[in-house]
Amino acid sequence: ILVLIFLITPINSLFAHVEHYKDLNSIKFDIYRNNKYIGKHIFNFKNKDNQISVESEINFEIKKLGVVLYKYHVKGEEVYENGELVKFSSKTDQNGKSKYVNITKEKNELKIDGSSFKGNVPMEYILGTWWNHQIVKSDAQISAVSGRIIKQKVTFLGKEVLTIGEKNFNTLHFNFSSTDPKLGKDKKLNTDVWYDEETLNWVKASFKKKGNWEYRLISIQ
Repeated sequence: ILVLIFLITPINSLFAHVEHYKDLNSIKFDIYRNNKYIGKHIFNFKNKDNQISVESEINFEIKKLGVVLYKYHVKGEEVYENGELVKFSSKTDQNGKSKYVNITKEKNELKIDGSSFKGNVPMEYILGTWWNHQIVKSDAQISAVSGRIIKQKVTFLGKEVLTIGEKNFNTLHFNFSSTDPKLGKDKKLNTDVWYDEETLNWVKASFKKKGNWEYRLISIQ
C-alpha cells in the first residue's frame, strides 16, 4: 500500500499546467559548486490576461585564488498563452563563447533556431528551465541555452523533507537522465530536481559536471 501511495501521488501531481504558476512573482536560487557560492539564477514572472511571461537570468563565476577562471551569463524570456509556449529567446555568454535560442510556435509545433539545433519539434517537448513541473511528463526537453534536443528518462526517487533556511519543504524528488547512449559524457543529462509537493514549485537541483553543483532556493514569492 505504501509503495502504491508513493507512486500514485506524483503521477496525480503531474497534471499541473503552466497556468498553475500564474500567481508567482519570482523564484531565486543561489548556485554552489563544490559547496562554494558562485552565483545566482533568478526568475521573474508576469501574468496578464491569458499570457504568462517568465524572464530568467543566470550569472556565475568560478575563481581560484581570486582569479576568474570561468564566467557564465544567460538571459532569456519565455512567453505562454493559454498554457502553451508561444515564444522563447535566450542569449548566453559561456566564458566568451556565444550561444543562442529562438523558439516560436507554428501551428502545432515549435520552430527552433538555436546554435546547436534548427528545426521543428512537437509541442510536447518542454523547455529545460526546470521551474515548470510539466517537464517530468515529457519525453524530451529543449536546451534553453542552445536549442539542443535532449531525450530523457524521468525517475521518481521518492518523497523527501528538505530544510532550506528556516523552512521545511515536503518534496517530490526526480532524476532526469539522457536516453541517447551515443552522447558524450559532457552532453549527458543526469540531474536531480526537487519540487514542493503542494505547490509544485522548484526548490532544489543538483548534478555533477567537473564538480558538484547545487541550486539552493533563496525565496519564492
